[in-house]
Amino acid sequence: MTGRYDETEGRGPEEPVVVRDRRRIDPLTGEVRPAAPAEPQDGPKHAAPAEEPVVTEAPEPATHAGPGLGDSIMGEAVSVATDLEKELAERTADLQRLQAEYANYRKRVDRDREQVVTGAKASVVNDLLPLLDDLERAEQHGDLTGAFKAVGEKLVGSLQRSGLEPFGAEGEAFDPSVHEAVQHSTSPDVAGPTVTTVMRRGYRFGERVLRAALVGVTDHEPGAAPAPAAQDAPVDPPVGGELPLEGELFDENNR
Repeated sequence: MTGRYDETEGRGPEEPVVVRDRRRIDPLTGEVRPAAPAEPQDGPKHAAPAEEPVVTEAPEPATHAGPGLGDSIMGEAVSVATDLEKELAERTADLQRLQAEYANYRKRVDRDREQVVTGAKASVVNDLLPLLDDLERAEQHGDLTGAFKAVGEKLVGSLQRSGLEPFGAEGEAFDPSVHEAVQHSTSPDVAGPTVTTVMRRGYRFGERVLRAALVGVTDHEPGAAPAPAAQDAPVDPPVGGELPLEGELFDENNR
């Protein structure tokens, strides 16, 4: 005879399963639930354990979380500040360098522009120098008169106001950088090389020499040496062209 052992046999009636939700916070509303009343105790076997009060402690400050944590945070802050200061100094130096380069660039551009303008003016004035030579020769010969003279004076004045400067006049000290000597002479009346003849006037425009002056130069000449002193005359010069006798000449020497 076979049979199955029924575990439920020999037991009394099954007890209902009771699920108690002891969570203090309602999962649906998120609010704190009121404390539940104590349940009646049937005996020591069915006594429910007493709930322990929940004590919430305030978190301690971060400075007390561990030894040396505050010093570490302070050190990191100082390091970050130092890095920022270094970066700021580098950016400031870069900005100053850029400003200096830009200032030098502007100066160089202005200087180049001025040189270009001056070169263009000098080129135009250089082409007019033969006309100025003709006006000067006409004035020396007395042909520069009337309206022709007025036009010539206006032209010369306009060129001089633009920066044209003539040089090369009689009496100037000879300067080989601006004078071209085509004649040379000497004279005791001058102390050194001096321009005594101007054959063609020179011109400069600003600091640029457009044309050297053709001049004649006179150099200093030392004076003639003085004549030697006359020898002493004889004690008794001959009279009437007669020569003294030997005895007389001997006696005079012994005296």
